[in-house]
Amino acid sequence: MKELSACPELQPVELLHDNPWFSVYNRGGYFTTEAKEPPVVVLPVVDQRSVVLVRVLRPVLNAAMLELPSGGVHCQRETAVQGAARELAEETGIVVQDLARFRPLLPLAIAPNRVPGLISIFQVDLTNDEFERRLPHDQEIVSVHCFSLAELVAMIGSGEINTLLTIAVILRYFLTQLPSIPA
Repeated sequence: MKELSACPELQPVELLHDNPWFSVYNRGGYFTTEAKEPPVVVLPVVDQRSVVLVRVLRPVLNAAMLELPSGGVHCQRETAVQGAARELAEETGIVVQDLARFRPLLPLAIAPNRVPGLISIFQVDLTNDEFERRLPHDQEIVSVHCFSLAELVAMIGSGEINTLLTIAVILRYFLTQLPSIPA
């Protein structure tokens, strides 16, 4: 049985559900959902003025949600940054060969009471030409968009962007771009 270094002291461990994408465990009374592949998210920033988002069909919510490109890292054959580059290419059609362009950002916990682990986040700076020359994306993506920073603020405020991870990554990006806040 898979053991996570994040919570080995939570015993006994009982596997409740398993599929190709995730497992659900009862770990000493704490119920956890654990991805088979470590999650990775990409913040594609275009010309320091806009961000690329994808509209993804989410059948559980019966909606197509605006999100950052994301997915799982194939640990047996790729690093986190390689996974980020692959997910960006699959979901947006934007291929970035130079992995040094992917800057690691601080990780985030999506639900620390239920998901033991952190999400790797990478920022990649793109040009508008790279966005315009993108290739076709995979079938799980409904559409690919490039929104200005002002549009992002309005869309988060109106609820049009309503996925927590996307909001958190964009908010952290905005906060790192602001001048220092006086004490």
